[in-house]
Amino acid sequence: TVAAAPGSQALIQMLPRLRAPGTVAVLGPTYAEHAAGWAGAGHRVAEVAALEGCDADVIVVVNPNNPDGRIVPPEALLALAERQAARGGWLVVDEAFAEVTPESSVAAEAGRPGLVILRSFGKFFGLAGVRLGFLLGEPALVRALRAAVGPWAVSGPALAVATAALSDSAWIAATRLRLAAAAARLDARLEEAGLTVAGGTSLFRLICGAQAAGLYKALGQAGVLVRRFDYRTDWLRLGLPADVAAEERVTIACEMFRIR
Repeated sequence: TVAAAPGSQALIQMLPRLRAPGTVAVLGPTYAEHAAGWAGAGHRVAEVAALEGCDADVIVVVNPNNPDGRIVPPEALLALAERQAARGGWLVVDEAFAEVTPESSVAAEAGRPGLVILRSFGKFFGLAGVRLGFLLGEPALVRALRAAVGPWAVSGPALAVATAALSDSAWIAATRLRLAAAAARLDARLEEAGLTVAGGTSLFRLICGAQAAGLYKALGQAGVLVRRFDYRTDWLRLGLPADVAAEERVTIACEMFRIR
């Protein structure tokens, strides 16, 4: 029920080509690659604000979501997958950030009809250059994807690194705790600087405010690169700083912007 590929981005681009063109609903706002991948393969794509009443052939949910950290409860996803399967459809759940919220994952249910799960290796383990992602799904879909990616899709060193990392349960548990503590500490620093934390995961934080455009520039001038959004000009997404010194640099830049 598992197929490996050279990165979750490769899966996002290949998966739409394994199904005849139809209708696709992407629960948004979220990052743009899913919509682009399905549209590029000839599907009719629409962004939806809620899952209720959605009747597309394929429904895509990023869970937890990027950039706001929205989580759809697993029981709701499994019920939706069952409905999709009954009509010959798919529910695609992108769990790229689920390592930090394992309680949100439906990976243990992989193999259910209609349920397709995407997982990313590099985001949690900090090894994006390894280029490794996984698709979990029904056996027929897994076979089709393996045929599509061909032999040797993932390098031997990548598989060796991933096997060691995924087997290190003590490191995984400790890292979840460390990231959660760092995210809480960053939230407190940002709020002390007069900013509103609107969501995120313990891998990134989302701040919201009318001053976002000016803050984006100020942070950039301080050497802090953040993500801005064309569709929400009052949002900025910050990756979790690497250490306390980096946290200090971020908050000093925010404080300096506030008192200008």
